[in-house]
Amino acid sequence: MPDDITIRFVTRQDYAQWLPLWDGYNAFYGRSGPTALAPEITAVTWQRFFDAYEPVHALVADQGGRLLGLTHYLYHRSTTMIEPNCYLQDLFTNEAARGKGVGRALINGVYARAKLAGASRVYWQTHETNHTAMQLYDKVAEKPGFVIYRKMF
Repeated sequence: MPDDITIRFVTRQDYAQWLPLWDGYNAFYGRSGPTALAPEITAVTWQRFFDAYEPVHALVADQGGRLLGLTHYLYHRSTTMIEPNCYLQDLFTNEAARGKGVGRALINGVYARAKLAGASRVYWQTHETNHTAMQLYDKVAEKPGFVIYRKMF
């Protein structure tokens, strides 16, 4: 990663640059056009980053005032350990930043914050077709072999 990139908490002043990254992330997973998230979901998500009572946090990769990527993560309890778990929910870099260490730096930023919070693990999921991202993920974490099931309501 270039030396001039900083991983930092998102600020309210970042909204205009955060939103296109968020929209790009959602479009990557098929949430655009008729399947786009409702605007109120984006609005509530954004507000949660600044609510001290929420367990949801956001980091951005900043290069001279230009945002190159984002990650959102949250803490939660587990029935199998005392310490909190950290779920890295969203990770996205703009196309120009890919392959330059920005994604790895964002993951490492979450690792650092999770350790400070006393979390015992960081975990995430990705789609099975996201082969490019999995090349990075295989280097920075282990794949435990669990399969995810869900039912939408």
